[in-house]
Amino acid sequence: MIRSLTRLEAPNRLRMLLALLAVAAAAAVLAACSSSAASSAGGGSSSPAAATAGGLKTATIGGATVLTSASGFTLYSFAPDTATTSTCNSACAQNWPPVTGPATASGVTGTFGTIKRSDGSVQATFGGHPLYTFAGDTAPGQAKGNGLNAFGGLWHEVTTSGTAPAGSSSSGSGGGGY
Repeated sequence: MIRSLTRLEAPNRLRMLLALLAVAAAAAVLAACSSSAASSAGGGSSSPAAATAGGLKTATIGGATVLTSASGFTLYSFAPDTATTSTCNSACAQNWPPVTGPATASGVTGTFGTIKRSDGSVQATFGGHPLYTFAGDTAPGQAKGNGLNAFGGLWHEVTTSGTAPAGSSSSGSGGGGY
């Protein structure tokens, strides 16, 4: 039986389709950029794809104080992860690059740590959440990945309290039952 979409279902499905297309486009851009990164001249690039932990920072984005990489890119957590395991690998890790190495952030109260990823690399954690950047954030201060449902779970910016802000999403209104 075929039924037509209600007025509420159509925008939510369109929003989901657009989010998936954005992730696919980001993957294509990353693939294109990674093949030319070694030959690019000048080292001033700010890319979330190469995030190493070290000294993290904080920034206020959309009214929330969030953790950022040293270059100002928003850090995210992935709902399906546990305190000891990252479930974001392969294509997921290309779109959501893990923050590698041990982390610190001046003036931030909370527990920083590390986990060992399935590929043997070390990933930074905060408050028991493995940390990632988002390929769709093209400049410091953006949080385009906040609230996205991609690669089997929800992504949230990491606040300085170590949790996603309640009811906050800088990528639109509501979850539409995802």
